[in-house]
Amino acid sequence: MKAILRKNKLSLTVVLLFTVFTVVSVYIGFKPGVIIFKKHFFSFLMEMLLFLPIMFILIGLGDVWISREKVEKHIGSDSGFKGILLVIFLSMAQVGPLYGAFPVTYLLWKKGAGIRNIFIYIGAFCTIKIPMLTFEIGFLGWKFSLLRTLFSLPFIILIAVIMERILKNKNFRMQQP
Repeated sequence: MKAILRKNKLSLTVVLLFTVFTVVSVYIGFKPGVIIFKKHFFSFLMEMLLFLPIMFILIGLGDVWISREKVEKHIGSDSGFKGILLVIFLSMAQVGPLYGAFPVTYLLWKKGAGIRNIFIYIGAFCTIKIPMLTFEIGFLGWKFSLLRTLFSLPFIILIAVIMERILKNKNFRMQQP
């Protein structure tokens, strides 16, 4: 327990400071602190409590049901253009906030997806999810959405290729909890 506390000292300090700030704000009636505590904190907490358990269940099922060989074959380092298309479609189909993409990213990395495809997945998840595109089309029109997507995707792929070249020879190892 002491090792965990020492390792997470900064994070725990920030959480403690936030808690003290919000409790004091509610007590003295400091309006920004009250708004943060009552409106934003609880809405974010509820979103996390509703979304993350479902996400982790799906990740657990994916970890069991999806074989490493299939991931390496279809979106591994040697998957080429087909792998890029697959991760783009996978990221487009997923819903939820960005923190929902990180468990999927971890699962893909653990199962042998290529570095390039992992970065493409994260970039495409942030920019061209289908639910986000439907709202964008509704507010800004299909021409804008199409152009933004056509301009975004090449840059996402370029950044992913650059990151792959930078990180290719790094020896990343899975840390055991």
